[in-house]
Amino acid sequence: MFNIAILGFGTVGQGTYEVLTQNASIIEKRVGDRINIKYILDLRDFPDHPYGDRVVHDYSVILNDPEIDLVAEMMGGSHPAYDFSKAALMEGKHVVTSNKEVVANFGVELLQIARENGVCYLFEASVGGGIPIIRPMINDLAQNRIISVSGILNGTTNYILTQMSEFGADFSETLKDAQAKGYAEANPAADIEGTDAARKIAILASLAYGKMIPVSMVHTEGITKITTADIEAAKSLGCAIKLIGHTCEIDGRIFIAVTPRLVSERDPLHGVCGVFNGISVDTDMLGRAMFYGRGAGKLPTASAVVADIIDAAMNGESATAPCSITSADAECVYPFEEYVCEVVYRFTDGSLKKVTEREADAFTGEGVGAVSRLRML
Repeated sequence: MFNIAILGFGTVGQGTYEVLTQNASIIEKRVGDRINIKYILDLRDFPDHPYGDRVVHDYSVILNDPEIDLVAEMMGGSHPAYDFSKAALMEGKHVVTSNKEVVANFGVELLQIARENGVCYLFEASVGGGIPIIRPMINDLAQNRIISVSGILNGTTNYILTQMSEFGADFSETLKDAQAKGYAEANPAADIEGTDAARKIAILASLAYGKMIPVSMVHTEGITKITTADIEAAKSLGCAIKLIGHTCEIDGRIFIAVTPRLVSERDPLHGVCGVFNGISVDTDMLGRAMFYGRGAGKLPTASAVVADIIDAAMNGESATAPCSITSADAECVYPFEEYVCEVVYRFTDGSLKKVTEREADAFTGEGVGAVSRLRML
């Protein structure tokens, strides 16, 4: 029997319970062993839940139980999630997580601690919800040089931009709709200002280039300044506006940014709409690979968590984890202000002008009636 503890019994934690129990027979056949939820850690009690008797409020109960093989952390936030994950790894327990904040901020350290203690630290669910992307980048694309990674990494912002495009509603109106439908939090800042996507592209960049870029070094712009006029201008160019996390190597350094981009209808990311995510990985041997699916939600995200649990149960410390990721400093990051791409200016009279970023510096129309400046992907 492979015993696990679930930390945090919110949406994803309960989804993980559902996947493990509803598909228990399938999972047991594949693993060759039964995965047993021995504890659930939460501040609340769940007296009416079938596993309500497994709820504990003291983490030391889990940490000090030698029968616990793995901890599945789905608490959110940095603390105490990081502290609990570190303690579990140091006690020789595997850890899997959906927590992109902890992975982006502490992943390098936690991977090292896992290696030192003969266990694994896995985080497939931290990017793209249920979309398989971490494991394919580590395993299936290992023989490739990653040229670039571009992704629609946040379902909330993609839903808002899709609604603005399809129904002509303004940003504030569409945000309220997203909140009413549960696609946006009461405080949506991390989504609409780009922070959530910045954490995810930092994780993907670390897999592509072996360096974890601090989120503070990721140039980040959100979608709060996008207007319906911008949306219509994009359509006239055969494009859609998407919030894109993008990373590539330029002159031996890592360029990384989250910005609204004009995405051509010829690009597969153009058709990624609503709450869906899409990630495009461009490589030297395979070419371009596209990963698409539900980037959030209880069961999609839980599906990725359980995939990591199965990997750990079957393969132990040999489970799929990055071999070598180190922390990056400012010298590793290509300056955003030196990045060159095509830019489209929109003017008060509705006219559009497309120039390169370098040409834009000397563009005489800049600041003379230009009301928005959008980059092409």
